Amino acid sequence: MTTDDVYTLMARSQELPYGEARTVLVEDALRRAEAAGDEVLAFHVRVRLTDAYRYGGEPAKAFATFSRTLADHDRDPGRFDETHGLLWQMKAIVSSLTLFPEIPLDRAYAVLDDMERRYKAGGHSLQAVYHYRNVVARHVGDGTADEWYLKWRAARRDELSDCEGCDPTGMARHLIEAGRHEEAFEVAAPVLNAQLNCNEQPQSIQTALLPVYLRTGRAEQAADAHRRAYRVHRARLADLADIAEHLEFCAVTGNEARGLEILQRHLGWLDRAPSAHADMEFSAAAALLLDRLTATGHGAATIRRSGPDGRAADVSLQELHAELAERATALAARFDARNGTPHQGDKVRATLAAEQAAEFVPLAAHHRRPAAPAPEPAPQDDLAAVDDLAAVDDLDEILDIADRRRRSSDVPGMLAAWRRFDAVAEAAGPTPLQKARRLDARGVEHAVGGAGEDAVACWTEAARLFGELGEETRRHRTLGRLGALRIDLGDEGGLEQVTASADHFTAHPGEDGDAAPALLRLATAHIRFDRPADALAVLDRVDPQDAPDRAGELWFLRGQALLLTDRVDEAVAALRRSLETARDAADSELVASPALLLARTLARREGGPGDEVFALLDEVLAALTGPSPMRAAAHSERGLAFLATDRPADAVADLVEGIAGWTAEGLHPQAVQLRVDLAAAYLSTDRALEAAETAEEALPGLDTDDARRCRLILAHAQKELGEEDAAALFQGLAEEAAREGQHDAVPHFLHESADVLTGLDMDAQAAERYAQAAEAYEKVGDPLGVVRARRRAAMCLMWSGETDEAVTAMETARAALAGLPPEDEPLRVWETALTSFEQARVLARAGRLDEAAAHASAAADGFTAVDQAEPAEDAARLLEEIRNALGG
Repeated sequence: MTTDDVYTLMARSQELPYGEARTVLVEDALRRAEAAGDEVLAFHVRVRLTDAYRYGGEPAKAFATFSRTLADHDRDPGRFDETHGLLWQMKAIVSSLTLFPEIPLDRAYAVLDDMERRYKAGGHSLQAVYHYRNVVARHVGDGTADEWYLKWRAARRDELSDCEGCDPTGMARHLIEAGRHEEAFEVAAPVLNAQLNCNEQPQSIQTALLPVYLRTGRAEQAADAHRRAYRVHRARLADLADIAEHLEFCAVTGNEARGLEILQRHLGWLDRAPSAHADMEFSAAAALLLDRLTATGHGAATIRRSGPDGRAADVSLQELHAELAERATALAARFDARNGTPHQGDKVRATLAAEQAAEFVPLAAHHRRPAAPAPEPAPQDDLAAVDDLAAVDDLDEILDIADRRRRSSDVPGMLAAWRRFDAVAEAAGPTPLQKARRLDARGVEHAVGGAGEDAVACWTEAARLFGELGEETRRHRTLGRLGALRIDLGDEGGLEQVTASADHFTAHPGEDGDAAPALLRLATAHIRFDRPADALAVLDRVDPQDAPDRAGELWFLRGQALLLTDRVDEAVAALRRSLETARDAADSELVASPALLLARTLARREGGPGDEVFALLDEVLAALTGPSPMRAAAHSERGLAFLATDRPADAVADLVEGIAGWTAEGLHPQAVQLRVDLAAAYLSTDRALEAAETAEEALPGLDTDDARRCRLILAHAQKELGEEDAAALFQGLAEEAAREGQHDAVPHFLHESADVLTGLDMDAQAAERYAQAAEAYEKVGDPLGVVRARRRAAMCLMWSGETDEAVTAMETARAALAGLPPEDEPLRVWETALTSFEQARVLARAGRLDEAAAHASAAADGFTAVDQAEPAEDAARLLEEIRNALGG
């Protein structure tokens, strides 16, 4: 064993986020340091291991390593000298001791007393001591918490005080527990927009302020804080207690679905909770969420859960609620027994009984709480107050009135007439024909109410009765409606009935003009089944003179059929005729369908959307005043048109409305697809957080092609957010591209993945990824990509301390310069100069100063040759530094 191995492992660990992988490396480094017999090195590694345990979600293990390092320091301070680090870690140890009910509380007080003694001896401010006395007092519900808070606020900050984000976070938590929400906001406000580099910030202060935002009317800030903070917490086992706060936030703001998603993601973490206290808080918040889900009618749902044997099984929400509520309550009882106060139990009981903190808080612009269904109209006993139906006793006359009202789209009047019929028929006794007509009408009622299967049953029986009575005209009217509804419900057998109805009325035209509507219905059915030639043939049978009021529909159907046969110019002409007819009729609702389809058609022609497309979509939206699938489609089309014309900022509002509209209509596939476009719009307008959240919402519901695009958007959004997951996403996209033979895309995605890693200072991993990208560039014959990837790999090796490997890698980058196209001299000069500059840096780091000077000089000359003044100045400064190191 050599100490070099220890330093290598520690360097590798620094590139990893806190968690199991990092902890394993530090533990291995400690074993090697101990085996090498280097006590001082082992001491310093052990100090770092305390941090790894704490931030990696294993604070109980930190007690042993901290005690050992503190004892070593006290035994020989000159040899084991890391006084500041140990004094800093004492704060976390105090806090952690409160989190385990099996540890006597006296231990925490003893460490506090020792901490105060050491701080005084070192001449430090007691500000941090007062802070953590407040933490312990708040944990037990001690009345001295306010006293310690005042001393904490008054004391001078120094280098042992918590950072500028964590200190106000602790103060805010004290004030929140005291119900002083505005004061908490005032304390936190100065650092909310600060650039905080602490491992716990800014996500901790954002999480702490969630109840403050809700109780002070700052709902939008609450939603933003939740989204930003949870994205950080969700990857950290150590943050399970913070995640509990986000569960509770979702439960009290009407975001039960989001809360269930969070619960599903982290439920398994309870098996390895960082502390009993975090377990208790998560269990209580989860129980509250499950209670809310049950209250909203989802108690019979299940959640997937892994058992002790690793096997997953479904458990009902009600069963899980009972288990978690009992778990939280039992843990609270253990804390209260240890603390001698009911404080933790009171907090758990308050969480379990928490009430709605605010009206529904949308977490994104396209999130809308579904509107409550409109109440059913109350039966009207006094029909005379509505119209003159109360004076009509003739059943045939009442049915005729209902039919006229139905044809004029007077639905309330139609329903009132049928209620009058039922009232009169109960005493008078209807004839068989009147019964059949009422049964036919009952089918209309069901269809209007959305009960399609009930309508089919009524119309099937009504058609049979009309046939028995010899009422062929009525029978075929009913068959036409019946067949069309069956088609809408996915039953292709309805086409036969629609055809029979159209053939009958064509052969027996009546005074009521049934032929044209029947033929239009048949043409619609053929279009529905993608049979445009049959549809056009049917439309040719329609005499416009027989249905002047249906001319717009006739042209609209012709336009649809022509589009299906790729006769786009003729389709556009037909749709224009349909639109002109609707405009002439001054019926805004009739305008919407042809205008929307015309806009959609024009938008997809060569050249993309123009002014006419936007004008048409504006017209559609002006015509449709209430929620409807067509309005959702119009917003969607306008949003996509803005995207196609490179106006993503304008697209956002329409895409948001489109998604909300589709969701409200229960048309979730359309909403899912549109979320990908919204994510793209957000990304193009530098709204990476919204892009990432929207893309993640969409992914589970997408097929392969759309999912690939969505993952690419998500990867770029995560890259902008500085999230490590982006590296894995880009690598996955590279692997997928390789499997599907899209080899040109492979090196690009690998390069992006490496860029993410080096941006996170994970340089050793980045070097490997750049090397993979260089190999992929070679395979697709991209010499420029090879040069740049190899050069980046060399620099990452240098930054990660692998200097010799960096020297070798940079030589491969220089060798790759020979592959650059000879005809592009400026490019060759620039890339050669840049390689020389980076090679000079690597060689200087390796101590090969003469060679480094030569390359720095060549870099300065090259940059000057292509008129790059600033890079030339950088190269000249580097050359001067190297010469100074050489002694002139």
